[in-house]
Amino acid sequence: MKNTLRQVFHSPKFLVGFSIFAAILLLIFLYPLFNPGNPLEMIGVGTFARPGAYVSLYDAVNAPSETLRLSDADDKRIEASMSMEDRVAMLEWFTLTGVDVKGLELDDTEALLDLWFANYDSSVKPKGMTNARRNYYKRLDRSIQEIRAADTFKVMHPDSETGELTERSAITKTDYVNVRQVTNVKRLPLGTDNFGRDVLKELVSATGTSIVIGLIAGIVATLIGLTLGLLAGYVGGFVDDIIMFVTNIFTVIPSFVLLILISYSIGQEQRGASVVAIVIGFTSWTWTARSVRSQVISLRNRDHVNLSKLSGHSLVRIIVTDILPYIASYVVMAFILQVSSGILSEAQLSLLGLGPKTTTTPTLGLMMNWAMLYSAHTNGSWWAYFPVILTITFISFSLNLMNTGLDQVFNPTLRD
Repeated sequence: MKNTLRQVFHSPKFLVGFSIFAAILLLIFLYPLFNPGNPLEMIGVGTFARPGAYVSLYDAVNAPSETLRLSDADDKRIEASMSMEDRVAMLEWFTLTGVDVKGLELDDTEALLDLWFANYDSSVKPKGMTNARRNYYKRLDRSIQEIRAADTFKVMHPDSETGELTERSAITKTDYVNVRQVTNVKRLPLGTDNFGRDVLKELVSATGTSIVIGLIAGIVATLIGLTLGLLAGYVGGFVDDIIMFVTNIFTVIPSFVLLILISYSIGQEQRGASVVAIVIGFTSWTWTARSVRSQVISLRNRDHVNLSKLSGHSLVRIIVTDILPYIASYVVMAFILQVSSGILSEAQLSLLGLGPKTTTTPTLGLMMNWAMLYSAHTNGSWWAYFPVILTITFISFSLNLMNTGLDQVFNPTLRD
């Protein structure tokens, strides 16, 4: 046993796959300790908040400030306020008024503004330009000039007795607060989804649930496939014919179609994570049964098995002690593939709206479903779905890499 484990952990492919999978499991167990709470808690209000650190404006106003004079502060404010539409419009104005814009890049804010301040004149009437368009340019120029000229922002609050607004404080451009001195700061490395939920917390919880679904589905499928494969391969005859007849029926019907039909018939309220996992397991055992059967057929007439028969050992004892140990490595590899298949099947089901019920625990498939329903892929909210795709990829990649490494260790024809 020790020698076998040593060989397994000396396989580079198995080691890489095991390390990736162990890192994912470690994150699932440790992250909730640093960020506890309900992963489905709605901390935002129905919008895809971008990844980053969020500071309470209310608390930031009351935090102690320091004066910092940064030379590029105004340029950054103007750059942030200018949309791509504004930049294209400025280029259009230059072209209509004959200003040389050769080599000018739209993302070069400094050069664009220098050219604008040097050449824009509200009294100029370019040929073919409508009054509405001219007014647009006036508003654009005014907003840019206001950002440059504004120096103080007044904070007003109502008087407790009269209700009149009075100045509470004034914030200048040079006032900065240390984020550590702001009472409420929320860091969202992956932003929020359309429900206003922390995507990273949701993703960690969903990964754990999906892995549990994969494990349950893998156990169910492997146990069914192993039991039927052992009986069909060892007993043979009429038992083999019956088992293979049932197996062939399940093989002819696409397992995913069968999975959809069963999931739909169960109903949304009854489809918990464990129920979905069991359904996946019951529809994905066929190839394990056929493979185990072929392995057992090659073992049932070996000398040690015949000796057990002559010794009068029972059917169960012969299968458990004389056949099962010889195919144990193959069963482990089949189980790993079944786990990977179970996770992918849950993701496919949930994308179709047939996964676990959405009100209890998130899964990777449900997160993909929510992102698709609220058009995250079309409005640029990549953080709502891309990390999920990446997580599914890493899990499947690590499990398949572990399986390939085991195959190289236990299959002599693949050894170097």
